[in-house]
Amino acid sequence: MRHLPLLMCTAFYGLYSAPTEAADKKNERPNILWLTFEDTSAYEFGCYGNKGVHTPNADSLASRGIQFMNAWSVAPQSSAARSSLITGCYSSTYGMDIHPVPYDTPADIFFPQKLREAGYYCTNNSKTHYNSTTDNKICWDECNNKASYNSSKRGKDQPFFAVFNTVTSHMGRIRTFHTDGRRDYTQEGIYPTLLSLPSYVPDLPEVRSDYAGHLEAVQDVDIWLGLFLKDLKERGLDENTIIFFFSDHGGCVPRGKGYLYESGLRVPLIAYFPPKWQHLANQAPGKEYSLVNFTDLGPTVLSLAGIKPPKQMQGKALYGKFANKEKREMQFALAANQLHHFMPVRAVTDGRFKYIRSYIPYRQFALRNYYQWGMPSNKAWDKLVLGGHNTNPDWGQAFEAHPAEMLFDLEKDAGELHDLSDVPEYAAILTKMRQALSDHIRTTCDLGFFLPTSRIGHILYDKVRKEKYPLDDLYVLVETAGTATTASLPLLEKAIASSLPEMRFWGVVGYAKLAREKQIGTCPETLLALLQDDNPYIASEAAYAVAYLGKAEEGVSRLITPVLEKDRKIAYSSLECLSLDPNMRDCIRPFLPDLKEAAETLPRLENEDAGLMARGILVNLGEMDINNLHGPEAYQRGLKLNYGRRPIVPLPN
Repeated sequence: MRHLPLLMCTAFYGLYSAPTEAADKKNERPNILWLTFEDTSAYEFGCYGNKGVHTPNADSLASRGIQFMNAWSVAPQSSAARSSLITGCYSSTYGMDIHPVPYDTPADIFFPQKLREAGYYCTNNSKTHYNSTTDNKICWDECNNKASYNSSKRGKDQPFFAVFNTVTSHMGRIRTFHTDGRRDYTQEGIYPTLLSLPSYVPDLPEVRSDYAGHLEAVQDVDIWLGLFLKDLKERGLDENTIIFFFSDHGGCVPRGKGYLYESGLRVPLIAYFPPKWQHLANQAPGKEYSLVNFTDLGPTVLSLAGIKPPKQMQGKALYGKFANKEKREMQFALAANQLHHFMPVRAVTDGRFKYIRSYIPYRQFALRNYYQWGMPSNKAWDKLVLGGHNTNPDWGQAFEAHPAEMLFDLEKDAGELHDLSDVPEYAAILTKMRQALSDHIRTTCDLGFFLPTSRIGHILYDKVRKEKYPLDDLYVLVETAGTATTASLPLLEKAIASSLPEMRFWGVVGYAKLAREKQIGTCPETLLALLQDDNPYIASEAAYAVAYLGKAEEGVSRLITPVLEKDRKIAYSSLECLSLDPNMRDCIRPFLPDLKEAAETLPRLENEDAGLMARGILVNLGEMDINNLHGPEAYQRGLKLNYGRRPIVPLPN
């Protein structure tokens, strides 16, 4: 058996001591260390209640630190989440919400530069992944795979802010296409058959294997944490270093990463203050149930360093000189896309109730991210549901169109399976949540409803202000489109004739929603004309809409053969959405020869390739087995991954 070393430092066993400001009087400043890891939900650590995993270092740190029980990533994907971390703002404010695409953003929005100006030595080892064309390393003194608080370039007694990110728990560890050749996880103390699976996933061998493999990764993260605790102790830095230990977003079980359910948003977050600096926390160690999210961490670091957070930061400092002790009543999260599927979704919670707003509700949540669909569990989940063998409706929800508004009681329904949005007794709560989110997208000037094509060639943040873009008109249209009724038609008719591409797009979304629900039955000529729109997102969405309005051949043909080859993946996104509706599959079948040719001739090696999307559509039509999605060449790649193991890096150096 491979035993887990208990690398716990004796410094962390000390009892909570009375606050002291002696350090402040000497003008000392604390070191601040972020230990970040990937793709891991809060429930996957022992200190958060998981009995199938062994995480002694994290459990010890939690017992001596502040363990956040309601911490959210701002987004369920890494680049949008990190963009929020580095700015202290919702990534949608700067148009940094589309994963993983960099766009032009305003200058001087990365907070570590403020620390450097105040005398801190700032290092990052070494993931940035901010959705900005600005040099992602520009705000760091060192940003590479050798960067460390132990750098010889750090001045004697110079305080540091150091970030280390390990990818040992990244989904890539179990993205192996199949489970052949996997290790025996019982040798790690993890018993797949005994694990308690979340209620929203089916109990399948592949699901248990992937979950066990990810818990093995969590245990490796725990070992990694122990290495840093040991290094700090040996170098005499432990008494002067505040530690934040957290994941970038939720985990790898299907319906986790990429989704705005708790499984994609709620993260483990532990803050440890050594006795010397506990007065900055102004609270004793223990569990903290207040609502916090990633917009808070940047302001908190600045406040701990004695720096007033800039006014543009939307989060609040939790601790330190500029701590904001006002209780947060609501917190928010966002999602923009699943690779080529542009499908904005937002969420808000008060800690008890959770509201998810899908602005294109006919776009199924399980439109494939072809990276995630390399996990055996995702393939098995997909095959069970689309193969017609599913016996539990809960497991198939993500593959279906859903209400624009969903409301969940997190205390009674931790799996977020029972939507309360149409239950009369919850109407007041629904209204409250709806209004809170509506206010939030306006107060944060949410740019997440702008098409990817509208973000290129300029700083969108500056452009909408300089040109006085009618943002509120856009927000009204966006909110109307996903909940449209026939009474909305005058607004939608005006929108699809607009000169502004966003207005046309969201107008089309409203028509598509009405068409799919058979609230309208004839196709307006203005909508049909949009099949020739210069913007591929508008043309593809219009093709989806007209397919439900007696123009299936015209619509599907436009999606099969886009005007420009570079737009094929945008068209395939709408076609995949269409193919998940059993009532529309016969409209696609006449084009099978074209799809099969694309599936064989277009690239499919990388997760963003159009060939994979074509093959996925064939799976939906019953023309291909999901296990053949990535082609025969994926088998050997999977074997190599199953035989191997990700290293526990980076080290403190």
